[in-house]
Amino acid sequence: MDQVLDVQGIMRFLPHRFPFLLVDRILEMDVEQGTITGLKNVSVNEWFFQGHFPEQKVMPGVLLVESLAQTGAVLLMNMLDDIDNKLLVFMTIDSAKFRRPVVPGDQLKLDVTKTAQVGIYVRMKGKATVEGKVAAELVMSTAVVEKGK
Repeated sequence: MDQVLDVQGIMRFLPHRFPFLLVDRILEMDVEQGTITGLKNVSVNEWFFQGHFPEQKVMPGVLLVESLAQTGAVLLMNMLDDIDNKLLVFMTIDSAKFRRPVVPGDQLKLDVTKTAQVGIYVRMKGKATVEGKVAAELVMSTAVVEKGK
């Protein structure tokens, strides 16, 4: 089943808030297939552009990774029961590649697919594109844990 979420809907599933919420919209999500597509509009007013880099603004690669992780987290939280007592923690980042800079005015399309799960550990692959060109791609894993543990 496809689902679309605005930022208010995203915040129901993620603990992140300004300035660290890095997904603006979920364009589609298929929980049964384990796929999700998110969107991040990159504005010149982003906090990180103040220092990275003032003369030639580039979105930090680590924040591209975080955008993909947050998108994947929305998918995983939609697969869980009792989400009020669950937390996803980043475990690994593998095969991260950065292919093009992301600059003010870009619109990041964030595609994430769940590829495997063993117990509490979930593996996903992600790709961030701008106008159909790959900006970043990676394989990542997370663990589903009880809050407060």
